Amino acid sequence: MKYVLFVFGILLLTLGISFTIQSDLGTSPFDALLVGLSNNVGLTVGSWEILIAFLLIGCNSILKRQKPEILGLLTAFITGIGIDMWLFLLKNVITPELWVSKVIYFGIGLVVIGLGTAIYLQTNFAPIPVDRLTLIIQELTRTNLFFSRTIIYLVFLIMALIFHGPIGIGTLLTVCLGGLLLNFFMAITEKLLDRILSNSTPASNYDTDKKHSMMK
Repeated sequence: MKYVLFVFGILLLTLGISFTIQSDLGTSPFDALLVGLSNNVGLTVGSWEILIAFLLIGCNSILKRQKPEILGLLTAFITGIGIDMWLFLLKNVITPELWVSKVIYFGIGLVVIGLGTAIYLQTNFAPIPVDRLTLIIQELTRTNLFFSRTIIYLVFLIMALIFHGPIGIGTLLTVCLGGLLLNFFMAITEKLLDRILSNSTPASNYDTDKKHSMMK
């Protein structure tokens, strides 16, 4: 059940990312960087997700002073495929043209990103390297997810501007609200997923899994 929730969370996350990209109002700084690299250098948005993840795994390894989290690359690979898949499907279904529809598209995407990220992070299974970096910065600075997420967004915003990524009002909203939404959904999904996992896992095994997750 844990791995089903993990994949479900990733699918929600990538759906939300694709919605914000299709809205044409601006994406998160990280996704704007991916789109900018795709448009100006080549390859798909999902491909750049995987390539940058490889670099971030090395960065995270240095910050944590431990071996590279190779499983994070697997998560990034699934995420990259998901982004490209949803972009292909959404492009063929509907592309918002009116301002109102773009706002709705972006709003849905922002909420779904927060929910999907919270769900898959709660499974404690190999976070996407950029999300692992968020958790590492939170730990090192002893602050909350809102602060660490915002710091990362600002860094990627500068990089996205360099590569002419889709920066807009949506980007500003993501920087301001992305961390708050993630913090909000983390609190909700923790209780919900604990209940789901405890009902689907034998008590002894579930207690062991909880102990292991707390020790990480």
